[in-house]
Amino acid sequence: MTKGIFTISLDFELHWGGFEKWSLQQYQQYFFNTRKVIPQMLSLFEQHEVHVTWASVGMLFHNNNESLRNAIPSQKPTYADKQLSAYNFIDTQGIGKDEQEDPFHYAASLIKIILNTQYQELGSHTFAHYYCNEAGQTLEQFRADLRAAQQSAALYGKKLKSLVFPRNQFNEDYLRACYEEGFVTVRDNPRDWFWDIRSTQNESMLKRLNRGADAYIPIGKKNTYALDTVEVRSGLPLCLPASRLLRPYRPSEYFLNTMKIGRVKSELERAAKRGEVYHLWWHPHNFGSFPEQSIAGLTQILEHYNFCKNRYKMESLTMGETADRIYQLHGKN
Repeated sequence: MTKGIFTISLDFELHWGGFEKWSLQQYQQYFFNTRKVIPQMLSLFEQHEVHVTWASVGMLFHNNNESLRNAIPSQKPTYADKQLSAYNFIDTQGIGKDEQEDPFHYAASLIKIILNTQYQELGSHTFAHYYCNEAGQTLEQFRADLRAAQQSAALYGKKLKSLVFPRNQFNEDYLRACYEEGFVTVRDNPRDWFWDIRSTQNESMLKRLNRGADAYIPIGKKNTYALDTVEVRSGLPLCLPASRLLRPYRPSEYFLNTMKIGRVKSELERAAKRGEVYHLWWHPHNFGSFPEQSIAGLTQILEHYNFCKNRYKMESLTMGETADRIYQLHGKN
């Protein structure tokens, strides 16, 4: 019987994930909490032998301003809306000189902890939280961003092979550049119309409402899938669909919080029974508001994975390991 696979990918970004909309003055404690909770997550992952891909913004790989600036590509995104550019933020708002002074835009110490924890894969969330579907930017600018991300990973002796598009702006036309810059797998969006994200600007409220509701009640399509349904295309990375976003804990939603965790557990067990893939994702900063309760929810999920592993022989794989397994199925190394 084919074993089910549990994949987790995390969009690790700190303030780079929303610099154009999040006031740092208001969010400082939120990101301090995020930094504190990441080692707790890693401890849980190691304890439960859960393999996780940390899709990290490349700017976070650096520990000081000089190192970061040396990695900035000559081709920067020319978004029609300049506020979307991390470089515009640096030029107009400024960032600190190093991680100690500015723990919101540098995270070299956390990257080292991730690399020193068993079962973890360092992946990419692009170098500068690059938006692939926004007006004004170009394919060559995106390629330059990926090269900067790989250059940043080389500081740790690593080559990145797994990528997650920021804001889930999946762009089919950019896949060849991903592959040519060393990425063998990218995270695709769930196969539902409300996960087709064309822009961060003026997105339909209906799409957002459906994405939110689907966390609690079944609105979308079946979200577990067999490995052999992932298409292998020459010169392109494998596209691994996401199954579920683990939404943040909210104290005002007691029963909904319970429903949300229950939904993840039932989908996870379905994948285990059917020998399919279940791909869960979230942002580490989603645990920043209520870290204790969020860790408790994650613990429930990981304990249920242990149940699935013992009863159904389910296994945990990173995005990169899942890609390797698919290539093996197709007789490719």
